Amino acid sequence: MKIKVLGSGCARCQSLEKLTRQAVEELNLDATVTKVEDFQKIMEYAVMRTPALVINEKVVLSGQVPRIAELKDLLTNNL
Repeated sequence: MKIKVLGSGCARCQSLEKLTRQAVEELNLDATVTKVEDFQKIMEYAVMRTPALVINEKVVLSGQVPRIAELKDLLTNNL
């Protein structure tokens, strides 16, 4: 599973990255989490608000930082 956290590096973006890594670890997923801060690459996903979460090249979340339980649901539903 390939997971990308899209964002400029703001506090909310950092929070989503941290929670995503925590959820991946707690679920014991075989996943790679990367942070994308390059504005041009973020625009390729047509994301209007950050932070955003991309799982296997599909945008599944934009403009919010979910609770850990919601994040785990997103991850397991997009395996």
